[in-house]
Amino acid sequence: MRIVAALGGNALLRRGDPLDASVQIGRIREAVRGLAAAAPGNELVITHGNGPQVGLLAVESAGDPALSAPYPLDVLGAQTQGMIGYWLARELRRALPGRDVVALLTETVVAPDDPAFARPTKFVGRTYPAAEAQRLRAEHGWAVRQDGAAWRRVVPSPEPRDIVELPTIARLVDDGCLVIAAGGGGIPVDPEHQGVEAVVDKDLTAALLAEQLKADMLLLLTDVPAVMHDHGTPNAGPIGQITPRALRAMDLPSGSMGPKAEAACRFAEHRRGAVAVIGSLTDIPALLSGAAGTRIEKRGHDGHRDPAAEPS
Repeated sequence: MRIVAALGGNALLRRGDPLDASVQIGRIREAVRGLAAAAPGNELVITHGNGPQVGLLAVESAGDPALSAPYPLDVLGAQTQGMIGYWLARELRRALPGRDVVALLTETVVAPDDPAFARPTKFVGRTYPAAEAQRLRAEHGWAVRQDGAAWRRVVPSPEPRDIVELPTIARLVDDGCLVIAAGGGGIPVDPEHQGVEAVVDKDLTAALLAEQLKADMLLLLTDVPAVMHDHGTPNAGPIGQITPRALRAMDLPSGSMGPKAEAACRFAEHRRGAVAVIGSLTDIPALLSGAAGTRIEKRGHDGHRDPAAEPS
């Protein structure tokens, strides 16, 4: 199979983890143990998140007295792609000796008039107490928003329209390379390839990449075993299979499972036979076989209990 696997932010950092390189490398080694199970006999493309890393670099850049202005977000995105791509490629080569592995800087085209630029919603960076968040907003002109009990910076997250390096990625995959691409949703650029101040959602970019590569499966890897029905209630339970229409009807939270669900729906809808799976990074063999996770397919059994869901 041709598989695009999108690593959630928990693959690199978990809430409360320090941003030390040693912590992130340890998390990547854990992630690679799971990813290595998907590699034999398959064509594999890996994407990853970068929100905490972009946020860290943005804080450092904004506070550097040697700079006349902070580095823009597209440049910080490129820096994190290089750093995380290097870590992933190194560990994958160790786990899969003899397999060609390449990490590719990847640009994602967005529309300059995307309404997201007027409504920053994408969390980046660490959390702050309310008073410190307000100070940073005043000092740096950031938009900030509450995230649970704390506050974080938010930036625009426009829709991914195209992937500039797609032909190169396709050639590398056709030649048998395991490719790490479109990290952090891709470096955001306009149609003239000028960088823009934004962070593209990694799951939506992964869905676009999987569609354009004509992948058989999109794996959206996170820290939960499946999408849950009746989440937060005593009746909560995992959904094994569901259609895109029924999954969208669940109206999942925009700050957590919502983007993954939308990405899964977009990919599953693009052609018959395409399958998206949401599940745990530690369950990859079972996700591939259908024994774990939530499978999203255009037709098939619907595990959603909502009576508005499509029939089995």
